[in-house]
Amino acid sequence: MSPRESSNDVKAMHTWRAVYADSLEQVRMNISGRRIRAYGRIISAATDDHEAFSVSYELVTNDNGSTRRLSVRMLKASGESALDISRDMDGRWMVQTPDSIVRSDFAGADTVDLWHSPFLKSAVIRRHGLLGGQAAIDVPVVELSLPEFSVDLIEKSYTFDQVGSAEGAVTMSSARGSWDMAVDEFGLITSFSGIADRL
Repeated sequence: MSPRESSNDVKAMHTWRAVYADSLEQVRMNISGRRIRAYGRIISAATDDHEAFSVSYELVTNDNGSTRRLSVRMLKASGESALDISRDMDGRWMVQTPDSIVRSDFAGADTVDLWHSPFLKSAVIRRHGLLGGQAAIDVPVVELSLPEFSVDLIEKSYTFDQVGSAEGAVTMSSARGSWDMAVDEFGLITSFSGIADRL
C-alpha cells in the first residue's frame, strides 16, 4: 500500500438525503486503500412510481477495488426479495436470487453499482480518480436498479478534477444521462447533482 493510499483510509458512517424524493442512504464504511467493506441501507417512501421500500446491503471488494460481493435484501409491504452478486478470481459473475442463478462475464466489468447510491459511485471515484490518479476513464459497471431489482451492464464515463482535495469534482456520464458530483478529500461524494446530498 502506498503512502497516498494509507493516508486516504476511512472508517466512518455517512448519510445522504435524496433531493427530489423522500429517501435516505446511510453507510458504515471501513476503507483501507482500495479495499472496501461497507454496510448500507436505503429507505424510500412511496412515490407515484413505486411503493415504499427498505434496502440493506453489504459490499466487499478485494485489494485492488474490484467487487467481490454485493449482497442486497429489499423489504416492501408486499413482500421481500434477496439478491447476491459475486465475482470470482477469474472474473466470472454470479447473480443469485432465491429462484434463479445467472452466470456471466458482463463484458469484463469488475465493478458493481446501485443506481442512485452516492456511496457506490464513491467506490469508483476512489479506485480510479483518487488512488488511480486518472483524469478520465470509461468503465463497464454491473448495475442493480431499485426497486425493480433488475441487473444490467452499463458503460459509464468518469472525468475527475482535483480529486483528493476539498474542491474535488467528478462528472459521470452514461446512457441514462450526465451528472456532476462534488467529492471530499477522500473521494466520497458530498453532492450528487439532482440526486442526493450528504448530511
